[in-house]
Amino acid sequence: MAPKDNSKPRVLVLFGGESGEHGISCATAAGVVEAIDHDRFEVVTVGITQQGQWVPVDFSSDQFQISEDGVAKVPAANRQLFLSPGDGHVVSLPTQLGSEFSLADLGGFDVVFPLLHGPFGEDGTVQGLLEMMHLPYVGCGVLASAAAMDKPTTKVLLHEANLPAGKWETVTAGQWKHDRAGVLERLAHLGLPVFVKPARAGSSLGITKVSAAADMEVAIAKAQAVDPRVIVEQELTGFEVECAVLQGADGRPRTTEPGRIAMRDDVAFYDYKTKYFGEDAVSLEIPAKIPEHLASQVREIAAKAFETLGCEGLARVDFFVDPEKDSVVINEVNTMPGFTPFSMYPKLWEYMGIGYSQLMEELISLALARPVGLR
Repeated sequence: MAPKDNSKPRVLVLFGGESGEHGISCATAAGVVEAIDHDRFEVVTVGITQQGQWVPVDFSSDQFQISEDGVAKVPAANRQLFLSPGDGHVVSLPTQLGSEFSLADLGGFDVVFPLLHGPFGEDGTVQGLLEMMHLPYVGCGVLASAAAMDKPTTKVLLHEANLPAGKWETVTAGQWKHDRAGVLERLAHLGLPVFVKPARAGSSLGITKVSAAADMEVAIAKAQAVDPRVIVEQELTGFEVECAVLQGADGRPRTTEPGRIAMRDDVAFYDYKTKYFGEDAVSLEIPAKIPEHLASQVREIAAKAFETLGCEGLARVDFFVDPEKDSVVINEVNTMPGFTPFSMYPKLWEYMGIGYSQLMEELISLALARPVGLR
């Protein structure tokens, strides 16, 4: 690794990862790396391949754009890796480390920006590694990352805090294998339609809207192909609204005006294809055209959810708002939301007066100011 420029903080941008959101992470990194002020920060980019190899990357934002023809990928290593999973999923180091990177080189960074989505990145695993290395990093810690990644756990915590989170049932692999009839009976109490989702995945991967009981088993199998742990949620009425949260220097959460994801009438729900390739099917409405008192509720509840889960740095809290029922219900909490220049999170802060590059600087500064270890 090249000698550190001591005149400015060195930022490790970590992206890619083993989850189904690998390509989304690459696209996020493309936007962030371009937006970071390179005059103020020294930026080093490392990609994690879909096989879990950590690879130093000569970053070009163009190569990591996402398109309908295929998602961008971190290329296979063409030089020595500094961290790679071995057989049996045990982390091991290569016998001969390259001159550019070693595990010890992680200590040569001032802060890490883990732009990882989904399992093995957004779920507390990488955060735990960084904690053990005593490295500051952008975003939520181990507990908040793990709790928010697991949708049933999120709902349990939100309900305990008396925050509205809808009705749900959890289906584990063991329950489905040994007591399928009992599981289906339990799910029937939710009524129809319901949404069947992988418990620990994002970007609408593996989700099915089930309107007939006969379709339930197929939907669960589809979700289990992504994650053996499945959540089945009662359909929420209204439309989807999102609120961005950013921690202040005093530790308290700041919130944006809510934004709405507006979809064409012929779009059933906000699935993966619609989210990333349906340019004509969806639009961002900022601020959301909802009654003022409901917008205030969204912001208040988003801040409470952020604190309930113990979030740090940033999060995006997603809601269903139904003006006819005068209701606001939390759908989920994202601890590392999509971060391309056109994603809802930065767009909401842009509306509030914090531009994309300024947002990067603020997040990095928050991480640098935060103590490592127990806090």
